[in-house]
This record gives sequence, structure tokens and C-alpha cells, in this order.
Amino acid sequence: MLGWALTFLVLAIIAGLLGFGGVASASLWIAQVLCFVFLLVFAISLVVHLVRGRAPPV
Repeated sequence: MLGWALTFLVLAIIAGLLGFGGVASASLWIAQVLCFVFLLVFAISLVVHLVRGRAPPV
């Protein structure tokens, strides 16, 4: 789950750079929403991983 959160975080950052930079001004709102959603999912996943305290499955 942490791997998926990291993957989506990278995608959201890329989408945010494109949207925030004016290259794709039509997708600005969508990029902002995705960026914040994936940052939230990443933070929740990180907290759950730290609370469980066990190694992720390989």
C-alpha cells in the first residue's frame, strides 16, 4: 500500500507541475485536487505503516 501511495504521489507531483506551471491550465484544479488527495493518502499510509511496525511483504 505504501508503494502505491508513493507511485500516486509522484504522479500527482508531475500532474501538479504541469497544471501549476500553466502548460495545461485547463487541468489546474484537477491537478491540485489530485496532489492533495495523494499527499493525504501517502501520509495515512505512512502512519499506518509506522503504527503496525512490521516489515512490508516482499
